[in-house]
Amino acid sequence: MFEYLDKIKLLIDKMSVDQQNQLVTASKMVAKVIENDGIIHTIGTGHSQMIGMEMFGRASNLANVNAIMDDMVLMASGARRSAEMEQVSGLAQILWNKYQFNRGDVLIVVSNSGRNALPLEMAMKAKKKGLRTIAITSLEQSRKYASRHESGKKLYQIADLVIDNCVPSGDGVISTKDLLIGPASSVLGMIIVNIISTEAIKINLDKGVDVAVFQSQNIDEADNEALYQKYESRVKHL
Repeated sequence: MFEYLDKIKLLIDKMSVDQQNQLVTASKMVAKVIENDGIIHTIGTGHSQMIGMEMFGRASNLANVNAIMDDMVLMASGARRSAEMEQVSGLAQILWNKYQFNRGDVLIVVSNSGRNALPLEMAMKAKKKGLRTIAITSLEQSRKYASRHESGKKLYQIADLVIDNCVPSGDGVISTKDLLIGPASSVLGMIIVNIISTEAIKINLDKGVDVAVFQSQNIDEADNEALYQKYESRVKHL
């Protein structure tokens, strides 16, 4: 009855072991951005948007996160449209100009396939401008299919640090009656970004560094107004 849950548990265990060093490194990278009062930027296309948004404006998570959520790529503007837009070369430059990026910030790029133009070009642009880049991708799927970008490269060949979500090609974890079902990349991606953020917070707290963390607006003790005011000039969608 709960085959999906069993499969997801196995993937989580595999990812946490196989990617331990990468997760530690990513946490340290994000911790340094926090310490230097920088911004963690996130971008994903398709359902990977949810992973980037998981870090943004989130109770019990970092306040200094800027999620790139433009109507051009959000699925709210149409699922097919979103899928087509992520393949358009040059769109990354348009998005880049709409947000504030500073040298020393970090950009987390989420793309399960790692083959489309938008995530690749965002990573390229970030590196050129002095931002560190972290990719969350499925290496199995990415290595299996050709790039759709004119460079011929995939996201894992561009980013400074690559975290493999260990999700099988096609995203599904259950094969039944010639169908692949049970998508896994969203679950694994959210676990990955929450590992990174919580460990980065702990690193700074252990060093005595103040960390800006949102608290749930649905508890009476919470007051996030000071954090909104601190970051609203640098975080577009606050």
